[in-house]
Amino acid sequence: MDWVIFLLGVVVAAAAILALFALGWRGRRQRQSDIPRPLPLPEELELPRFEADGQYVATTTAGDWLDRVAVYGLGVKSVATAAVFDEGLLFARHGAPDVWIPRADLRGVRLERGMAGKFVEKEGLVMVTWQLGPKRVDTGFRTRAADHKNPLVSAIKALGPESATSSEEQL
Repeated sequence: MDWVIFLLGVVVAAAAILALFALGWRGRRQRQSDIPRPLPLPEELELPRFEADGQYVATTTAGDWLDRVAVYGLGVKSVATAAVFDEGLLFARHGAPDVWIPRADLRGVRLERGMAGKFVEKEGLVMVTWQLGPKRVDTGFRTRAADHKNPLVSAIKALGPESATSSEEQL
């Protein structure tokens, strides 16, 4: 009988914690409701300059690696392919909406150690800073193969955004 009460207590506590997480995420989405939806993928694109498979980590407010952008699925981690086109950068995500960043909205690219949801070795994440309407944001991407990281950064830099090699040099 005692173990049943204990088990019920654990289940109730776990449910309460999950409910608090859900309330927090809902509140974050409401606070960020002024952020515009990312632009849709153009109808026609040239062939990509470079592609890399990996993991889309999250999009956060620029300079605040813990402030995930909760709207439009931008804060959701997913398996993805990063594809650099002449027209911009595409994160083709599996199980989540794709993220298209037009060339004109790119603001910088750098390598980082981590962000909300993922910490890796030094300079293990490709961090793209871009303009989402009036808000500047950072999107993190972890390449599956380590030797694809630097070519991805170079391909994004070739689109023309300013860049920094680490967070200390950014902003």
